[in-house]
Amino acid sequence: MYAILDIETTGGKYNEEGITEIAIYKFDGHKIVDQFSSLINPEKPIQPFVVNLTGINNEMLRHAPKFYEVAKRIIEITDGCIMVAHNALFDNRILTTEFDRLGYPFEKETLCTVELAKKLIPDMPSYSLGKLVRSLGIPLSDRHRAQGDAKATVALFKMLLAKDTSKEIITETLRKDPKRQMEPKLLDIIENVPSETGVYYMHNDAGNIIYIGKSKNIKKRLMQHFTSDNRKSKKIQLEVKSVTFEKTGSELIALLKESEEIKQNKPLFNRALRRTLFTHQLISFVDENGYINLKIEKADGRKKAITTFSNYQQARSALFKITEENQLCQKLTGLYDTKKQCFNYTIKECYGACINKEPVAEYNNRVQAFLEKCSYENQNMLIIDRGREIEERSVILIENGIYKGYGFYNLNYQINNPEILKSIINPMQNNRDAQHIIQSYLRRKKVLKTVNLSTNTVI
Repeated sequence: MYAILDIETTGGKYNEEGITEIAIYKFDGHKIVDQFSSLINPEKPIQPFVVNLTGINNEMLRHAPKFYEVAKRIIEITDGCIMVAHNALFDNRILTTEFDRLGYPFEKETLCTVELAKKLIPDMPSYSLGKLVRSLGIPLSDRHRAQGDAKATVALFKMLLAKDTSKEIITETLRKDPKRQMEPKLLDIIENVPSETGVYYMHNDAGNIIYIGKSKNIKKRLMQHFTSDNRKSKKIQLEVKSVTFEKTGSELIALLKESEEIKQNKPLFNRALRRTLFTHQLISFVDENGYINLKIEKADGRKKAITTFSNYQQARSALFKITEENQLCQKLTGLYDTKKQCFNYTIKECYGACINKEPVAEYNNRVQAFLEKCSYENQNMLIIDRGREIEERSVILIENGIYKGYGFYNLNYQINNPEILKSIINPMQNNRDAQHIIQSYLRRKKVLKTVNLSTNTVI
């Protein structure tokens, strides 16, 4: 649990500043579960430059509560939380100083979104809150007011959690969480996860990830893990101490995250998925008569694949569908082994490429149209699908045929700047497994839409 906050002060000498406004959002890693904000009478004048910056003046604070009057509420909302702030050193110092004046030891573990952003989103032009969130397409209202800045920090921290593919933030949080000292029951773990699409992470007593999985219903999948009596499940049940999760909304993003993060974190119980996800691939070649042929063969990284398949049966089934939808010849797609005409020609569903009757150019045009539709090689495109919340959409970026990563954007915030679009994308590896996942998913299922990228793209 996190307490994400922002504080405005009077300015003045070091350790003599007073708090003029505070806003705290209690955040469980996915949503805000509690919040508190208030103007505060600092019992001292505000520096003129601070009045100009924040718009808060002495008259506004005349009847505001003093710090000791809101101290109990601050203690309650931050109880058991790691404190998160943009420049956390400053906010922590200010709060600690105020509580010291009351004789109360206020000690919290802290996370700084400035430092996290520098690590997870390098090379940004500025890491000041206003400029950073603007570069990332995060809405910010009431700049230099506690509530507006704290709300923007929540959105920023949520994005940083998604970009942290090595899960260092979560692992460190679990190690520091005092509530984890009690032995949890498996049913208690299940109680705290959603029945939604996403990726889940099982942690051992030290907070290390021992298993990563994805599901369209995380709660249901965990129930299967914790009630199964097979050998692997029993080992997991003995070692798991907590489960964290990330909602993705999109099943495609969940598949991509699962694949990459297993490779990156190498969890103990994910040995099977560390291997390549596909066994067969579809290739093309031109025969002696000039016709483009399609062929299924075993996966071979040395050869250029049109698309890949998890097994031979899936490949053969897909190729029958491809042949039918594109009016291709079963002989030239390797589905009908014959020296003469294919079966489809006898029932007038093939135009005779198998016996050199159909013009080569006409046949190849249909094959080429399929190849362009099937492969995203050299394409610049966005794959738009459901987001984690109703007002959100997920986006996958393909640039020059290369999978760049995924991100999320608010439907109420149009993104028409390519640089902002790229900044919200969580970078991911463009390996053969990722290509397989994207191609096979688009082949089997529907997404909300795909968008061809241009310099004036708006999403």
